[in-house]
Amino acid sequence: MKATVNGVELNYEVSGNPEKPWLTFSNSLATNLHMWDDQATALADDFHILRYDKRGHGQSEPVSGAYSFDDLIADVVGLWDHLGIEKTHFVGLSIGGMTAQGIMLKHADRLMSVVIANSMGKVAPEFVSAWQDRIDLSREKGMDPLIQPTMERWFTEEYRNQGTAEAQAIADMIATTSVNGYAGCASAIQNLSYLDSLDQITGLPVLFIAGAQDAGTPPAGMEAMHANMPGSEYVLLDPAAHISNVERSADFTQTLSGFLAKH
Repeated sequence: MKATVNGVELNYEVSGNPEKPWLTFSNSLATNLHMWDDQATALADDFHILRYDKRGHGQSEPVSGAYSFDDLIADVVGLWDHLGIEKTHFVGLSIGGMTAQGIMLKHADRLMSVVIANSMGKVAPEFVSAWQDRIDLSREKGMDPLIQPTMERWFTEEYRNQGTAEAQAIADMIATTSVNGYAGCASAIQNLSYLDSLDQITGLPVLFIAGAQDAGTPPAGMEAMHANMPGSEYVLLDPAAHISNVERSADFTQTLSGFLAKH
């Protein structure tokens, strides 16, 4: 389905049980809402599920220019307003988890609980330049040259060697992401700086899920967020790289389900 939010046409999908609480999923960079297929299927009886393609991704409008987290946050909140969602659980991975931090800081009243997977709270200087290299490459040559190095960062070698349909689906998502969407979101990541503000958030159940082999958003960064949020929970999946909900689907879903069941 499509909705125009903040002047941007966003693609979204609603599934699950309309009698149950809302649960919103937010994807990583260069993927679409189908990255959460396993989790949406597993949790369909217990939640009313919203998945969406962030601007420039999947079937959402490929807006040009640099995006900010204020843009990405406003898109989510605007979509909630469009659908009449007053409160929801929120699960975000990578840039989805970065967006979650901003929502916690600006719109905590809309949240029932938050799960942040394979993410970070502050971007290090060396990451800023690495993202610039990727932005420049995408603008010069499109997404194709980014597929292989991205897959190598996102999954352990052992998992990649299995040649699963799930891994191929992720590779296809990278290939079909718009350059505007990729570069726009990468620009937002270059300015990420929520870490030192997380201690302002109180009373909200939060779970961090890290991947032991995640080089892009290492466990140390997840532990720093966890440390800044007294009362939060932390789970390390080992082995797992960046897209842990796909690589360790069953364990991720079990961890997520157990946390949500308490809140």
